[in-house]
Amino acid sequence: MGSYILKNLVEKGVPVRALRRSSKLPFFIPASIFDQVEWVNGDVLDVVSLREAMQDVTGVIHAAALVSYQPSDRKRLYQVNVEGTANVVNAAIERGVARFVHISSIAALGRSGKAEKITEERQWEDNKSNTQYGITKHLAELEVWRGLAEGLHGVILNPSMILGFGDWTQSSGALFKSVYEEFPFYTTGINGFVGVEDVAEAAAQMLQSEIHQKRFIVNAENWCFQDMFNAIADGFSVKRPRWRATPLMGELAWRSARLKAFFTGQKPVLSKETARVAQSISEFDNSALLQALPQFSFTPLAQVIKDACTKYLQAMKDGKL
Repeated sequence: MGSYILKNLVEKGVPVRALRRSSKLPFFIPASIFDQVEWVNGDVLDVVSLREAMQDVTGVIHAAALVSYQPSDRKRLYQVNVEGTANVVNAAIERGVARFVHISSIAALGRSGKAEKITEERQWEDNKSNTQYGITKHLAELEVWRGLAEGLHGVILNPSMILGFGDWTQSSGALFKSVYEEFPFYTTGINGFVGVEDVAEAAAQMLQSEIHQKRFIVNAENWCFQDMFNAIADGFSVKRPRWRATPLMGELAWRSARLKAFFTGQKPVLSKETARVAQSISEFDNSALLQALPQFSFTPLAQVIKDACTKYLQAMKDGKL
């Protein structure tokens, strides 16, 4: 997500300074883009590096976060997503940053376990349907709201599940890899999805906006997971998933994945939380964002998936995957 935000801003001619933890840069963004970025080595858990990075900065887009649904990552989730966000907010206040955009997630809006249409007015409820990732993103938002009350001027964006071309061993990119390898199962849950470049554009436009103390759902369309899997399979010209995974099968699958991970030492590709999210039915209302940004429009999800598949295939041909 952060790389696509950099790409968007650089292409708009906006001078950009970015924080990075290592010298390795994503292969899916042209090197010419990164050559135009002023880099600062640091980490959201390193307060000194944050202060240095924000010196003489007029705006901050905070997109750094850990996305994981593995129980073993619980402590790290709290460190990066909650403590890290608090550090970023504090540094921005200290440096007098004029504009602040926080990239959150629809996970921060919470889940109830029942079919529903979700808007920005949704109030967080503690229940077993919420993931640990969602809980940490909710707590991170509380740090941002605190910062906005203490003088920061900005907004919160809540993207739905982000799809696009990237590292397909991580986060939602793993969905593309799984379908490409002809994983045979699908679920009939419903969720919101959005293209990564659309989220970057929304963040860039909000950076220039005067809208203050608001949150916005960034969601292109609400799709059934089965339809999403089928679209990816068609984009790769591989077999569509053909067996419906029932809730019981999902429970067995994540337990099997955990057992396999115990013996292999690798993190499981499926967890209890992701198995349950794939079965849930949640739809997200994007009307508030479209009203707030009249010049903004979403890329149709079918086009997002088709373009991503084309790029993944080319990356494999070029030996980058």
